[in-house]
Amino acid sequence: MGTRFDSISTKHEEFISQQAMFFVATATADSRINMSPKGIDNFRVLGPNQIAWLNLTGSANETAAHIQHNPRMTIMFCAFSGKPLILRLFGTAKAIHRNDTDWDKLYQLFADTVSARQIFIMQVDTVQASCGFGVPLMDLQAKREELGKWAAKKGEAGIQNYWRDNNQVSIDGLETHILDLNMPPES
Repeated sequence: MGTRFDSISTKHEEFISQQAMFFVATATADSRINMSPKGIDNFRVLGPNQIAWLNLTGSANETAAHIQHNPRMTIMFCAFSGKPLILRLFGTAKAIHRNDTDWDKLYQLFADTVSARQIFIMQVDTVQASCGFGVPLMDLQAKREELGKWAAKKGEAGIQNYWRDNNQVSIDGLETHILDLNMPPES
């Protein structure tokens, strides 16, 4: 059983800022549940009931596919060091793509990277804090550099080709529309 809150408090925001990773879970009414770990500095608290996170190019694009059909999203942070705590954010989300008018304003909140795929904006309706006594203590050795190096080597055209080959359809066959929503309009 956890303690529920209607919004992200200053204490919650401080805890979030200290975490090296978070987990995102989404699903449609009849799809597989997708849970993805995120470990790069790409999470921002925009206000007591709104967050944003930058989604980077990866092996799949499940979150983007799910959100188009069902906007539910859960984000979870775990304290792997220090005082035990699990913090979950529940709400509804939408994806902001490069062709959206809000992209430039939101993208400047994050470090520039060629692998940027979407920015998810989530309206938080419930925050839940629970003990975290079962979460192991672990030490962060270092942040991985592989994703950034891989994306830089591919370059923008290579990333777009990767989207074309790997990010257009979810594991359940849902279209992501990534090319339509992120490619520059043809002149």
